[in-house]
Amino acid sequence: MKMLLKEQNIDGVGGMIHISEPEIFIDNEKKGRSGHCGHALAEFDKGRIIDFYSNTSAKRFSGHSAFGWVEYKISDDYGKSWGEANVLEFSMKEFLDGIHTVSVEKAVACNDGSIVIFCLMNSANTIPCYEPYDIPKYLISRDGGKSWSEPVDLLNHKGRVYDAVYKDGEIYVLVFCNDAEEYFWGSKKEHIYRIYKSSDNGKSFYEHSVVDFPSTTGLAYGNMIFTQKNELIVYAYDVNDELNMPCMISDDSGKTWRIFGKSFVAKKIRNPQVNILDGQYILHGRAGENEAGTGAFVIYTSKNGIDWDDGKILVEGRPASFYSNNLVIRFPDGRDRMLVQYSENYNDPELGVWSGQVNVMHMWIETVK
Repeated sequence: MKMLLKEQNIDGVGGMIHISEPEIFIDNEKKGRSGHCGHALAEFDKGRIIDFYSNTSAKRFSGHSAFGWVEYKISDDYGKSWGEANVLEFSMKEFLDGIHTVSVEKAVACNDGSIVIFCLMNSANTIPCYEPYDIPKYLISRDGGKSWSEPVDLLNHKGRVYDAVYKDGEIYVLVFCNDAEEYFWGSKKEHIYRIYKSSDNGKSFYEHSVVDFPSTTGLAYGNMIFTQKNELIVYAYDVNDELNMPCMISDDSGKTWRIFGKSFVAKKIRNPQVNILDGQYILHGRAGENEAGTGAFVIYTSKNGIDWDDGKILVEGRPASFYSNNLVIRFPDGRDRMLVQYSENYNDPELGVWSGQVNVMHMWIETVK
């Protein structure tokens, strides 16, 4: 595969950042497979990373599908090398039963070494096999990914986990309670964002709050981050306004919310992923549904997680690509580096045939000092 994203330095509002030349993490083109869904990442021990991805059909819905199962690899050396592929047996069982397909949306590592993963339960009976949604489930590993607990319902509502973070010994999970029977974005008053919380490393969860956006009509996706001021920001995507991310801010760890409004992104954003690297906020994802042709990967920087720079298109013209996730890792030299995992279409769009067949890619971002 020809590498489309090149090694480069770009100016951020908090200093220059270096973007590495990407590496193919999972070569689906070689295998004749795809991997559209599920890019969960977690560092469960110093330098030990667990990385999830989907092994799906390249033919069902032209590869833009969850028709398959979940696999994961583990690195013991800060992501320099990766072990063999492991099948998440729960996802394989669900796939063979033919009722659900499974995507691992997010993963968190707890202070006691537990790894908690959050699974989207998709219908296996639709053409794409990623909608509608059933009740999301979670599983726990207490031995570094060697074995997993039985799956447990996270909540009593159908919907999709969009983010999970671990802070001060507690897990916060952002769920959009929408079964996607009609649309994956909000279309009914009961389609709301909720935060669920665990104070016992995933043994139990309870509803912490409703993220009371003024309206969720047209909203989907989501991400959240604790800022350097210890605020909690929840971001969403507005299908009717890709230039502005709706935002809600909490000053008390998500118990109550104040309406910020919208955060402007000059080159649009579809599936926002936000993190902090050396004090600088970094946002990446697909640059809207139609930005830069048929698909583009964009990156923004900010000093506060609200006011973003003009952004930079890293790759363009690749349909059905650039679902992504990230993980900030502290290396032995004391420096932080951000691992970004993303999907990228491996077919040439100039052939004139729409395809969602993707490889899974890795790139590293670090501050230039």
